Amino acid sequence: MKVVLATLNAKYIHTSLALRYLKAYAQSEFPDIEIAEYTIKDPSMGVVADLYSKKPDVIGFSCYIWNIEETIVIADMLRKVLPDVKIMLGGPEVSYDTDYWMNRLSSVDFIIMGEGEETFRDLLRQIAGERKYHFVFGVAYRDKEGQPVSTPSRPKLDLNTIPSPYRFEEDLIPMRNRVVYFETSRGCPFSCQFCLSSIEVGVRYFDIEWVKGELKYLIDNGAKLIKFVDRTFNIKRDYAMEVFQFLIDNHNGCVFQFEITADIMRPEVLDFLAEKAPPGIFRFEIGVQSTNDPTNLAVQRRQNFTKLTRTVVKVKESGKIDQHLDLIAGLPHEDYDTFRKTFNDVFALRPEELQLGFLKMLRGTGLRIDAAKYGYVYAERAPYEMLGNDLMPFSDIVRIKRVEDVLEKFWNAHRMDRTMEYLIKQAYPSPFDFFQAFGDYWEERGWSRIGHQLEDLFSRLWAFLLADARPELDHDVALGLLKIDYYLQHKYKPRKLWWEDGRLEKKDWTSGLKYAAVKLGMDERELQKKGTLDRLPFDYGVWMDEGRVDRFRPSMLVILYAGEETGPQLLALPQPDGLAAGLISE
Repeated sequence: MKVVLATLNAKYIHTSLALRYLKAYAQSEFPDIEIAEYTIKDPSMGVVADLYSKKPDVIGFSCYIWNIEETIVIADMLRKVLPDVKIMLGGPEVSYDTDYWMNRLSSVDFIIMGEGEETFRDLLRQIAGERKYHFVFGVAYRDKEGQPVSTPSRPKLDLNTIPSPYRFEEDLIPMRNRVVYFETSRGCPFSCQFCLSSIEVGVRYFDIEWVKGELKYLIDNGAKLIKFVDRTFNIKRDYAMEVFQFLIDNHNGCVFQFEITADIMRPEVLDFLAEKAPPGIFRFEIGVQSTNDPTNLAVQRRQNFTKLTRTVVKVKESGKIDQHLDLIAGLPHEDYDTFRKTFNDVFALRPEELQLGFLKMLRGTGLRIDAAKYGYVYAERAPYEMLGNDLMPFSDIVRIKRVEDVLEKFWNAHRMDRTMEYLIKQAYPSPFDFFQAFGDYWEERGWSRIGHQLEDLFSRLWAFLLADARPELDHDVALGLLKIDYYLQHKYKPRKLWWEDGRLEKKDWTSGLKYAAVKLGMDERELQKKGTLDRLPFDYGVWMDEGRVDRFRPSMLVILYAGEETGPQLLALPQPDGLAAGLISE
């Protein structure tokens, strides 16, 4: 029996851990199982044609909110061209409201509900044998009259009976250029009512020595990025510490990302990471979601923001670990103003990345069940994004989405960190106010619907700042910092500049070059080849040290480019007497 396990990943670099678990668990009895991964951007006809060419007897799809609608289109097409194939769905998106899915999707024969390894194997046994599907726990199927039938749920697996999903020979080369997903546990100890993880009670762990062996195999075979999918990696401190130590000892340049709960991080763990972790190999994802106490109480989210802040600050001060903090707009008891406060509370921690998401009313969650209580309206099709509630109307959602757009481009991408720090600390009342004003301006000009080159992002921010006459905004500082950020985004001397200042006459360029070469002890020709000169109308050293503008002594900037390996180097020199104002660049 030929079995194909398929899914539509969000991006090509992603991989499906679920499919590999299913194959590993069933392949001793059903050796002809093939994994077929596509992306949600792939044309449906192309996916169907590829699956058709494999001549399957059974096709199983792993379904999530980001791929369910595209998967349905493909399943309907497959039913027409392969009328005898057995089509099954599984995954979190179809594990709840299963009757709804079975009634809606006439092309689908089976739905696997919940943890799938054992159910998948048992279902294959019945498809290949007596077809007594009522003997299979955790499955929905159609009876002889075509009516949906669901069997009782299946007891949880002993995780240590699951064969490794990481050792397929066909994955050896791809894993070096794609994300490898890894879990050390299943389940979540918390009960957040907007999250599917709250439905599964208790946490189960894989054997620690097995975990180490699988991680070592992946690292030794060239994995570059391993993302741990544990809901709360650090809930069991000793276990987490042992994994951290193992990865520190064996990382070989691989990067590891964990989802952690920051307010339960013990000081000794933070001290250990600050002392022992090599820079850049660990990344932490921290779900803050809201700092509004009534909101957290309503969604049963236990969180101590003071302790969370302590953790985030200590990790940041270590300089070892990048942090990705998450917010959710649209939770109960949070209006536009309280969300503004949540945003500013979290932004004050200066995470390397701040992810602003919007509440999704996931099937099976308590918040979806209680939607009427808070006046929620939301999209009926995945990803079920909320459109408003009794405190946050759709008009506010639309405005906050503009914040999300520019936040992603101008903060999370880290293209202009110096400029951003100045704007959010000194020129605008708060970070949220800056991103909202800029997002509104961005949307008014239709820029959210077009593409952007690097220089476009700089010039469009500058256009916004020029249009803003607020007294707190010093345009000389803003323009100077934007230029510096632009220069430092290049590994080689940039050929294209986005600003249009006049160039110096040849004699002023020559004198500036001579002055900089002497100051730096460099040959003039070498400096002209590898460097760019520019001028700031204020003292850059005073600005960096004291955060104030001193126009008494303008600065000459020298940016040296050394290629791919080391990146650009910025030097600030006192501007020589008699040198005219303006650009000093060739």
